[in-house]
Amino acid sequence: MSVRLFEPLHLDALALDNRILIAPMCQYSATAGEASDWHMMHLGQLAMSGAALLTLEATAVSPEARITDWDLGLYSDGCERALARVLDAINEYAPIPTCIQLAHAGRKASSKAPWAGGAQIAPESPHGWRTEAPSAIPHGESEVPPHALSISDLKRIRDDFVASTKRAMRLGIDAVELHGAHGYLLHQFLSPLSNQRTDAYGGSLENRMRFPLEVFDAVRDVVPAGKPVWLRVSATDWVEDGWSLDETIAFAQALKARGAAAIHVSSGGLSSQQKIALGPGYQVPFAERIKAETGLTTIAVGLITEPRQAEAILAEGRADAISLARAMLYDPRWPWHAAAELGAEVRAPKQYWRCQPREFKSLFKDTQFGQR
Repeated sequence: MSVRLFEPLHLDALALDNRILIAPMCQYSATAGEASDWHMMHLGQLAMSGAALLTLEATAVSPEARITDWDLGLYSDGCERALARVLDAINEYAPIPTCIQLAHAGRKASSKAPWAGGAQIAPESPHGWRTEAPSAIPHGESEVPPHALSISDLKRIRDDFVASTKRAMRLGIDAVELHGAHGYLLHQFLSPLSNQRTDAYGGSLENRMRFPLEVFDAVRDVVPAGKPVWLRVSATDWVEDGWSLDETIAFAQALKARGAAAIHVSSGGLSSQQKIALGPGYQVPFAERIKAETGLTTIAVGLITEPRQAEAILAEGRADAISLARAMLYDPRWPWHAAAELGAEVRAPKQYWRCQPREFKSLFKDTQFGQR
């Protein structure tokens, strides 16, 4: 019997050999946006995991787009060279399709790293700067209000997304995910809680979707045909009168019409007033409804931790792929262990084949890992 989790998946012309995707996970370990040796270690081990796609962490399209002063960026020649070094090593020793998540933090920028509390850093302080957003509404009551973006600012930001996309294409990255979730800039435009503009980019659902769709169109235009582009979304703000699942479905339909290859369904992150009903697979119902109503290839994420849980989600048709973040950090060989448990095969470097337990003699597929 076929194991759905290990069946191939196509995103446009990108062929993936299973349906386990590594979600973007910020590391707050870059210098001036440039990838460091930490990224070499972190991404290198994930590249050997057996997952089908490695998504880089949220990668800022400008210095002011970073969540923290230590975020990864792709907005300068230095950023591009540093990331090339990491990707070249992966391509030589542990080749895996790669996706970049391009992002702008908006009003959630200029922050401390999570392990330092995550609070906003004042614009005049070291490692801080004035944030920007659809409206001059701070994320937290005690924070400095962001600069409300002008029409010329919107063009600048669209151009930044395009410039970073072109750099990603020069690096040979296989796919682009735009970060429209977790309270960052594109999500800020979508939600009426953070977008109170009175021009063509605020008010109605059509207007609130306008800038994220313009960014998608601009990025899609510079990505070669066949390479997939999609968005990560928050399906709901988990706040009354905030961004809703019904609106997300309308947004997903608009993305599909524009050639989006998929939609990656998360939730929350926009408001400190959110009330999230946490539990295993708590976001899967959002993915399930979006998939059912739009037909878009749908990626589920959120407290999916066990192989049989992931397999059931796919086998029941609730999503098309599974995205793992914290579970992958905790167990960087999660796909190996899932293949063993479910009776499937998985890619692994030959240098590690000797670790295969005797009872799983056909666990590892032949690969080109480590060929010199």
